[in-house]
Amino acid sequence: MSLNIYERDLPRAPANFEALTPLAFLQRSAAVYPNHIAVIHGPLRYSYAQLGQRCRRLGSALAKAGIGLGDTVAVLAPNIPAHLEAHFGVAMTGGVLNTINTRLDAKAIAFILDHGETKVFMVDTELSAVAAEALKYCQAKPVVIDIIDSLGPPGPSIGRIDYESFIAGGDPSFAGLWPGDEWQAIALNYTSGTTGNPKGVVCHHRGAALNAIGNLLAWDMRSHPVYLWTLPMFHCNGWCFPWTVTALAGTHVCLRKVDPTPVFQAIKTHGVTHFCGAPTVMNLLINAPADLQAGLQKGIHVLTAGAAPPAAVISAMEGMGFAVAHGYGLTETYGPAVICAWHKDWNGKSMPDRAALKARQGVPYHVLGGLTVMNPETMTPVPADGKTMGEVMFRGNVVMRGYLKNPKATDEALKHGWFHSGDLGVMHPDGYIELKDRSKDIIISGGENISTIEVESVLYQHPAIMEAAVVARPDAHWGETPCAFVVLKTGQTATAAEIIAFCRDNMAHFKAPKTIIFSDLPKTSTGKIQKFVLRERAKAL
Repeated sequence: MSLNIYERDLPRAPANFEALTPLAFLQRSAAVYPNHIAVIHGPLRYSYAQLGQRCRRLGSALAKAGIGLGDTVAVLAPNIPAHLEAHFGVAMTGGVLNTINTRLDAKAIAFILDHGETKVFMVDTELSAVAAEALKYCQAKPVVIDIIDSLGPPGPSIGRIDYESFIAGGDPSFAGLWPGDEWQAIALNYTSGTTGNPKGVVCHHRGAALNAIGNLLAWDMRSHPVYLWTLPMFHCNGWCFPWTVTALAGTHVCLRKVDPTPVFQAIKTHGVTHFCGAPTVMNLLINAPADLQAGLQKGIHVLTAGAAPPAAVISAMEGMGFAVAHGYGLTETYGPAVICAWHKDWNGKSMPDRAALKARQGVPYHVLGGLTVMNPETMTPVPADGKTMGEVMFRGNVVMRGYLKNPKATDEALKHGWFHSGDLGVMHPDGYIELKDRSKDIIISGGENISTIEVESVLYQHPAIMEAAVVARPDAHWGETPCAFVVLKTGQTATAAEIIAFCRDNMAHFKAPKTIIFSDLPKTSTGKIQKFVLRERAKAL
């Protein structure tokens, strides 16, 4: 069959095709706005020219250390300049960045380091103790680099070299390895799985670049935003905002810890225009002392996602003068890929009605190919009646490549041409989706995913516990917290405080149950625990 006229003599060539990558964003901003402030960290200031040089030095130093195409570089650090630089420097080598949750325990970190076959491990010295313990469990022994941040608490050095000395040996004019294929992996992010072991979500250059652009389109961002890093960079690469803000030649205001005092100080001192965070961050600001809240400029943009924000929280934030946008997504979709796009005619509604509308998850990003709610068995869309529940599904360029070393889970997640989120929701008549429940029993606490099965496995290790089931309990601060229903063995005793302490000794503290209920477990005729009943009980507590 002969080619059509548009396929003849019109080849794809270097002059008319280049792989999409967020590396292009730094290249442009450093060239066009070399003197614009790119990074603020306490008294530290970097221009875009300096940020570009530092990222190239990092890439060059990593290349000299043997990092190349497909090699994993892990980072365990708060929101500091080195963490931001890793989002560009690692990719310049062809390597893959793995940003690790700073709240994980040593065994979980060790699993991630081994599973991702980490070659280089960069660690902020505040986290040296847990990192050192994790390395004891590791089979692979990555090269460790200490990140010594002058604004952080002192900590022991566990690496071969410190970060600043390491990048000093790099070439500031390093050209880097531009991706030959935009499908090439750029990031590896771990998300809690239903088995308790985290799954490694593989993201590619194309998706990272597109979702970074999707952020600025969906949020209607302009050039040179001043962005405060209240969202952890380890959360889906900071929801792609290291790349989004850089694309707009914005200013990254780094923040080691989210606390009302430094947040409000940074907003007022630096003229912050945008920040992101889970509903827990908004709760912190809402409940901050009045003197901290005083003097805020109106219209600061806040993007919230993670656990669905209560309408009352949105209402309170907007009452303080913030402009709240609600997004939704998963690690598998590069962070938020859905936005509750606002209509001007909604402005005339009452505050509660506006908050209720804004609490819906919304419509797809410009760069998301498809978003729907379907019956997962028949793969047919549910009626757009705002009542009929189905599974929320995605497809398009901002869906992950798959789960690292887990083809079965990948096939299951991407079957029938859609990414199956595991979230249950409804489709409203106007095309906006709204989450109603989760088919998987993952708990989202403060924006963190907690596997109920992982918590249950620890509970079953307690010598006095015969049966245990964990569900989410609504929490005004965290959004949700684990609530454990337990049955004790005959003749055994244990208090709620003892069980919680046991869990905290055996897993990351944030995963431990906050509530223990001694109760029989409702079961089906086949012996399966009816968690929907327990969730209702937990809500009523």
